[in-house]
Amino acid sequence: MKAVLFLAIATTTLFAEAPRVLPVGTLPDDVRLGALKELDGYFPWSPPATAAAWAERAEKLRMQMRVALGVWPEPTRTPLHAVIHGRTEREDYSVEKVYFEAMPGFFVSGNLYRPMSGGKHPGVLCPHGHWPGGRFMDEGVEAVQKKIATGAEALVESGRSLLQSRCVLLARMGCVVFHYDMIGYADSVQISLERAHQFAKQSGNEGLYSPLAESRAQSVLGLQQWSSVRALDFLESLPDVDATRLACTGASGGGTQTFLLAALDARLAAAFPAVMVGTGMQGGCTCENASLLRVGTGNVEFAALFAPKPMGMTCADDWTKEMPEKGYPQLQQHWASLGAAENVRLFAHTEFPHNYNLPSRLAMAGWFNTHLHLGQSVVEERAFTRLTREEMCVWDAAHPAPAGGGDFERKLLSWWSDDAAAQLGAAFEKIARPAVEAIFQRTMAGEKATLVRETLQKEDRGEWMLLRGVIANSARHEALPAFFFHPKHWNGRTVVWLTEQGKAGLLESAEVQRCLRAGDSVIGVDLMMQGEFTTAGDTPTRRSKNPREVAAYTFGYNASLFTQRVQDVLSVLAFVRDQPEHHTQKIALVALDATAPIAAAARALAGDAIHATALDTRGFRFAAVDDLRSPWFQPAIAKYGDLPALLRLGNGALWVKGEGPVPEKTAGDWLAGQ
Repeated sequence: MKAVLFLAIATTTLFAEAPRVLPVGTLPDDVRLGALKELDGYFPWSPPATAAAWAERAEKLRMQMRVALGVWPEPTRTPLHAVIHGRTEREDYSVEKVYFEAMPGFFVSGNLYRPMSGGKHPGVLCPHGHWPGGRFMDEGVEAVQKKIATGAEALVESGRSLLQSRCVLLARMGCVVFHYDMIGYADSVQISLERAHQFAKQSGNEGLYSPLAESRAQSVLGLQQWSSVRALDFLESLPDVDATRLACTGASGGGTQTFLLAALDARLAAAFPAVMVGTGMQGGCTCENASLLRVGTGNVEFAALFAPKPMGMTCADDWTKEMPEKGYPQLQQHWASLGAAENVRLFAHTEFPHNYNLPSRLAMAGWFNTHLHLGQSVVEERAFTRLTREEMCVWDAAHPAPAGGGDFERKLLSWWSDDAAAQLGAAFEKIARPAVEAIFQRTMAGEKATLVRETLQKEDRGEWMLLRGVIANSARHEALPAFFFHPKHWNGRTVVWLTEQGKAGLLESAEVQRCLRAGDSVIGVDLMMQGEFTTAGDTPTRRSKNPREVAAYTFGYNASLFTQRVQDVLSVLAFVRDQPEHHTQKIALVALDATAPIAAAARALAGDAIHATALDTRGFRFAAVDDLRSPWFQPAIAKYGDLPALLRLGNGALWVKGEGPVPEKTAGDWLAGQ
């Protein structure tokens, strides 16, 4: 008998036609069949009821963020090899050119603003956001004059570069400021602006945005996040910086970088993300999105992770305009519950469009004056002479620009992957288990599923009963059509059996009959987008309405189909474990077709709930999935050891085919002996 099919010796069938649980044309009452979450959707947040609940949630959320951004485990902090050159002096501050290696061969570039006064100074990072030209921006005289007329700016020179003016303002107040490039802007030339921020079309399984990179949690946002971490390393290393007074501020995409760094790096003492925190659009650029990042969460909750430290914010007449009514009141409640109500503030300037203009800059400067203890009696922006492009540009004949392009990108991603693999090999359980739990966002702990009694149908089949019904995870509004094959002389064991066809795949199985004759109860379910979840013409996976072929626009906000199916199995296992009418003594899990990876992932998350598992993996690997629309595409999991790691993380007896020598016993014979 070939165990891979379990149909080879079938001589009878259980049914002439496949029965249903729900009436024809009726879909399960499952929230996941609704519209996908999109980046421009609505992302409300309510603070947990207790500090203990928040502490637990914050720990899980930070892990989710780290995994999504590719910084769990953190990449090795290789030497920065920082170079500072090309000093330009003004009356009360200086500006220098800086570059360093965030990863081997991958450079971060920018300008370092320093006050002329001696001693230790607060250090402030300034990520710039999506302003045209980035660090080199110049809006021109005409555009600034229009802003002066509205009160958005006061001086022509400072208004022409809201980025330089921010740095000069802070340097004059006594801060050391590092203004660094986003990938693809200004002197960051190794990965182009078009690739980092405008990618639209898949073209193979190599490089950023590819299914392979997604399976390893490698993204432009992850690279930018790590650049921010290393920028903080650089700033902290300077002899004139007080490492106890570090801060970060940026607007728009720079605001995204600010609140992500604030959430994940404990070194920041204050933060000021401008025109980005809100319950509306979450960040439209590829550099602001990563698969897994905002599944079940959003920017307001990310900001909440900085509490109780001081965070100021601005909103404008853009996607943040509803913050005074939606988002900010919840953040106020949250900070107050932690005893620091005075440490959060929204400066609402909805009379202006998307900006980091003079009123916003002064609000930021006042916030840092208070919370970085700058001691300034007056916070004001005074005239200054803008730097020319030549005075800002990092690369010259003595400091040539580094190589970039496709070969560089592949080499960079290879280093990132190899570095993570080396760390995983040295601390597998410590790294892999929390990562897998973050990827699938569930374990058996706390899961509860029950039978919807109104759907229950019973048929007497002689030696066994067929029950048809819906298993509901009501807390999550999920529902699974299920068949229950229950022998009249039950031995106390329940077998949860997965097939590619869902519950209908059990109807012609001789091995199901064998289990029933042995006294096992067998459960088959339709996992998400199997069986009764589908109608004619359905495709198993869906994609967000964003036309760009970027996985994060779908899977940054929605669980993958693979994840949903793993979660379904956990619901079924919780139902079997907890059902009061039939106390199951042992649970077995069987998947001998393409569903084996689903079962392997569920087993890794099930704790000690499963007594025995039989799988035929057929050598499947997530890293080999080369289509983002595949039902087997799963972000991040290949980074943590792929399918073999899932097998390694699971508990209970295991029969496995497809991972080495063929087992001596068939799955059926092995299972009978467990």
